[in-house]
Amino acid sequence: MTLRPPTKAAAKPTKYRNKVVVMDGLKFDSKREYARWQELKLLQSAGKIRNLVRQVEFKLAPAVSIKGRKRPALKYIADFAYDDGPQWVIEDVKGKITEGYRIKRHLMAVMGFQILETK
Repeated sequence: MTLRPPTKAAAKPTKYRNKVVVMDGLKFDSKREYARWQELKLLQSAGKIRNLVRQVEFKLAPAVSIKGRKRPALKYIADFAYDDGPQWVIEDVKGKITEGYRIKRHLMAVMGFQILETK
């Protein structure tokens, strides 16, 4: 009988097959999101945009109690937001548009925000 060292189990692929990227201590949900971050940082360095931020949280609806069970507030977290002069831009990098995202996009529009979707 030969003993072998334990092997690492194959990592389970993500739901949408994206590859998580960690660079400079920042975690990005996909290579595409990281690439867009790099582009936006260059635009900010060139003075085209200002106040670039990541993972901006918007509260879409308050927490509620349904049939005696507490439900958390409904939130949307944008990948990026920045000031391009006349207004703020909210940006989300999308590979697949899900039903949950469609609802959140709709609620953001009701609140007066348009989301720029990059692919």
